[in-house]
Amino acid sequence: MSLTTTRNMHNGTKIPAIGLGVYKAEPGEEVYQAVKSSLEIGYRHIDTASLYANEEDVGQAIKDSGIPREEIFVTTKVWNDEQGYEDTKKAFDRSLKRLHMDYVDLYLVHWPVPGKFVETYRALEDIYEEGRAKAIGVSNFMPHHLIELMKHAKIKPMINQIELHPELQQDETRKYCTENDILVEAWAPLGKARYFDNPVLQELAAKHSKTPAQIIIRWQYQTEIITIPKSVHKNRQEENVNIFDFELSNEDLEKMATINKEKRIGPHPDEFDYDN
Repeated sequence: MSLTTTRNMHNGTKIPAIGLGVYKAEPGEEVYQAVKSSLEIGYRHIDTASLYANEEDVGQAIKDSGIPREEIFVTTKVWNDEQGYEDTKKAFDRSLKRLHMDYVDLYLVHWPVPGKFVETYRALEDIYEEGRAKAIGVSNFMPHHLIELMKHAKIKPMINQIELHPELQQDETRKYCTENDILVEAWAPLGKARYFDNPVLQELAAKHSKTPAQIIIRWQYQTEIITIPKSVHKNRQEENVNIFDFELSNEDLEKMATINKEKRIGPHPDEFDYDN
């Protein structure tokens, strides 16, 4: 068990179980150094998006690392105002150019834009069949979005990246994805550190001599949720992944379940302002 531990997507592509998210990491030196330090620590999974405006610096840090491209798993996403079949293909080309790459490991539909996500995903299928994305999937899709998508899709999404942390455990969506062989990946996996003082987290942190963040990441790791905690600080990046020397018991996992409030930090996919 280490940072090289992977999960298998249904097409056989392997994705590292833990990665680095770079949402709101400032373009330029901040995100460049964040990616550089994470790779030095041993991370091999970097998650960015067109929206983040930092793909270019992510790509440069990967290129400058000296690590062979095939050893690093890179995800990016198509933003809402880029969706639709033709626009998505153009958006993907722009992302590749900014990343200094000729393929990505995973390309995602960032949000289920009503009236567009089916056509957007059709473009992803073509990109996948061309070999320019090793895997494709979706983000922020609820079961009803996935059901609608699957009426039209030729290729089942390999992953669904959703807001998921102890206060939002998304049991229904996770259950649907598990039953349909779609991996689940968590964004905002630490709940933006908003409830580290939760008594259950504090109790488990004391029991295992770990931090609340380490308890959360270990919980996600043990429940096969792929997780991409964001940090631009090397010491925090190291702390976040120092989770392989302990294990949560079944009783601990049951206690983690009690934290769930189905409480979101980000917008609900059915209430998102897709016009702005």
